[in-house]
Amino acid sequence: MFEDDFERLLQPYPAPVARLARQLLKTVLRIRPDYVPKVSFGWQTVNFHHPKAQFVNALYLSKTGKVLLVFQDGRLLDSPLLTDDGKVKKVRWIPFKPGEAIPVDDIAILISEAIALRV
Repeated sequence: MFEDDFERLLQPYPAPVARLARQLLKTVLRIRPDYVPKVSFGWQTVNFHHPKAQFVNALYLSKTGKVLLVFQDGRLLDSPLLTDDGKVKKVRWIPFKPGEAIPVDDIAILISEAIALRV
């Protein structure tokens, strides 16, 4: 069951990071209730699949305490929130730290644009 897997994924992380990950998960699923989330323990991610667009984005938990909202085709999206490390060709992400505000409207727009790129 997804909820059990998600809680198991969060176990090694400090409480503030786990809390942030839960908030971001709820935000994304509120924006896209048609998403099917799946935990990947190897990548430390929750991957979001859209019924038509398939894999669109993911929630990544970093060992440094950040939580990233990753967009598979992020390089094709135009947003000042998106960043990369200069090493990736395709993906971009929004980094979050515990205590930071979650820009719900901006995330909703990016998710809609990301889905449109893949359908």
